[in-house]
Amino acid sequence: MDNDPAKRAEDREDRQVIFETRGLTKTYLMGEVEIHALQGVDLDLYAGELVVMLGASGSGKSTLLNIMGGLDTATSGRVRYRDQDLTDASEKALTLFRRDHVGFVFQFYNLIASLTARENVAIVTEISRDPMPPEEALALVGLKKRLDHFPAQLSGGEQQRVAIARAIAKQPAVLLCDEPTGALDSKTGIQVLEALKHINEELQTTVAIITHNEVIGEMGDRVIRLRDGQVDDIHENERRRDPGELRW
Repeated sequence: MDNDPAKRAEDREDRQVIFETRGLTKTYLMGEVEIHALQGVDLDLYAGELVVMLGASGSGKSTLLNIMGGLDTATSGRVRYRDQDLTDASEKALTLFRRDHVGFVFQFYNLIASLTARENVAIVTEISRDPMPPEEALALVGLKKRLDHFPAQLSGGEQQRVAIARAIAKQPAVLLCDEPTGALDSKTGIQVLEALKHINEELQTTVAIITHNEVIGEMGDRVIRLRDGQVDDIHENERRRDPGELRW
C-alpha cells in the first residue's frame, strides 16, 4: 500500500469516480416538523479507495450512505454511480443496482440462525450474476475453518465477518458499512476492520465505513467528516494505519 498522500492524490485523479453527489438534500417530515438530514452534500468517492465517514448521531452519515446505496432517495440534488444516474431511478432500477453493484454491512449481522455460515453466504450467491463460492468468501474474512458452524456457535466478531462474506460474495464494486463495529468490543472490532481492509486491498473493492469512532478514521485513505447534514471537512491521511495499530 502506497502511504505517500501526494502520490495517492495523484492516483485518484486517474481513478474513476464511482459515486458523485451534487447538492444532495434529504428532508423528513415528523408530524409537522421538517428534519433536514442532508443539506446540500457535494462529494466524490473513488474506485478502490477506503474512506471513513465520521460524525455524531444525526450528522447525516447513514442517510447519505443509504442514498448512495439505493436504499433511499434524495429530496433534491443529484447522485450518480459511475455513468448511472440514481436520482430519479425507479424502484426496480434501484433494486437491480443494489443487487449487481453494492454490498451492505450493518451494525447487526442479520444472519439466519438455522443456517450455517456457508448457507448464510449461499443465500446471496444463488441470486447473483457472477458470485464467488461461499467457501472462498468466508476464507477471505478468515473463517475457512468455520464454514459449517451456526451463528449461535460463532462469536460476535465471527458473525459480523460472516455478514461481510455474504456482502462481498456477489463481488460488488462497493461495500457500504454502517457502524460495522458498533456492537463489538475493540479487540473483536479490530478483527472486523482487518477483514474490511483485506477486502479493499485484495479485491480492490471501494469500501466506505461510517462510524462515530474517531480512531477508525486513521485506517482510511480519506476521512470525510459530516456535521448537521453537510460535509464539514475532508482529510487525507498521511498513511493508512493498520487496524491492529488502532486503540479505543
